[in-house]
Amino acid sequence: MTVTIIGGGGREHAIAWKLKNDDKNIRLYAVPGNGGISGIAECVSIDTSDVVKLAEFAEEKGSDYTIVGPEVPLSLGIADIFAERGLKVFGPSMKGAMLESSKVFAKQFMKRNGIPTADFIVVSSHDEGVKALEEAEYPCVLKYDGLAAGKGVVVAENREEAVMFLDGVYGRKVFGRGSRKVIIEKCLRGRELSYLVFTDTLSFLSMVPAKDHKRVFDCDRGPNTGGMGCSSPPAFFTEDLGKEIRKKIVIPTLNGLSKENVDYRGVLYFGLMLTQDGPFLLEYNARFGDPETQVILPRMKSPLIETVKAVSERRLDSISIEWSDRKSVCVILASSGYPGSYSKGKVVKGLSCPGNVTIFHAGTEKRNGDIFTSGGRVLGITAMGTTMREAREDAYRAAALIDFEGKHYRTDIGLDSSV
Repeated sequence: MTVTIIGGGGREHAIAWKLKNDDKNIRLYAVPGNGGISGIAECVSIDTSDVVKLAEFAEEKGSDYTIVGPEVPLSLGIADIFAERGLKVFGPSMKGAMLESSKVFAKQFMKRNGIPTADFIVVSSHDEGVKALEEAEYPCVLKYDGLAAGKGVVVAENREEAVMFLDGVYGRKVFGRGSRKVIIEKCLRGRELSYLVFTDTLSFLSMVPAKDHKRVFDCDRGPNTGGMGCSSPPAFFTEDLGKEIRKKIVIPTLNGLSKENVDYRGVLYFGLMLTQDGPFLLEYNARFGDPETQVILPRMKSPLIETVKAVSERRLDSISIEWSDRKSVCVILASSGYPGSYSKGKVVKGLSCPGNVTIFHAGTEKRNGDIFTSGGRVLGITAMGTTMREAREDAYRAAALIDFEGKHYRTDIGLDSSV
């Protein structure tokens, strides 16, 4: 069997690793891949926003399935183009991907389908936003409508911080010249939870839950990032909570997609806030999370490709998935300065780790046999253990052994799950 993986981060390395662990004979292509993925897949340099060329590549290589990791090609309709050519792809249609590519679309979808979410308003200009902030309660949350690599959200503690965000969107155009809409919403308090499901629109299978840490520094300080680490399962998660999430959020979402004739075949990610009034939905992602994938897939005992097949062929209700009871934690090693500007091309040393630790490459490239940094998030160090404490200790032991100039990581990943 031949599988193509679109993307080149830690999430895609985890997908490739899982597929190879399940079946050594599977042939993998990765577009564009990275320094770690190159050890188990043939990496090919194609612009992942060129969805037509990606389809042509899948046809040329006879790819049985294509798994789409990042959000950009999904937002550009890669699944629609593949379907037109009779190619099997794991990922939602362009309309389904709008749950992530447009936060305004997502919030309006939540509202009309009765899904609990924070109260919000939408503004379309700097002046409109500044005027709306005069009546806002602080802290409040501002969200850029379009894709922003996990950095388009700010929790503004005061009006000055909120206006600064608007200045970035409308003045400095830090997110480009795409959407001009910004959401201003009520700030919810509670615990955050990542809840992911496989779905073919008609049915779904839940994955094990995870807890992501988005702020760059310990104790959730500093700016938001794409994710500085993750653990699974969080100690506060219970089966009763899972039932409530499925009843109030997952099922109404899938019912809404079916009612609106949206073809959604892939992973649907629910970013939740667990409040005193129950779970509220913060955001959707239309694909595997990063770094959630790096702690979820190691716990998946069933072959991933069988689920991919079932989703693509819309027969998910015919299979089941077995999960390990072991705990997992992933610590992200980042470049100094991330999520702001950072240097690249730093040599990475100390990549030989114990067997219970898996290193997922994110921002790396391989040159002349050596590994160099090429991104803000460089590596994800994942460990498994019978307890979260054991997994944490092994992950941090490995993280300390790996070295590159400017290495930075949080030291508190998984502490709230360390039992």
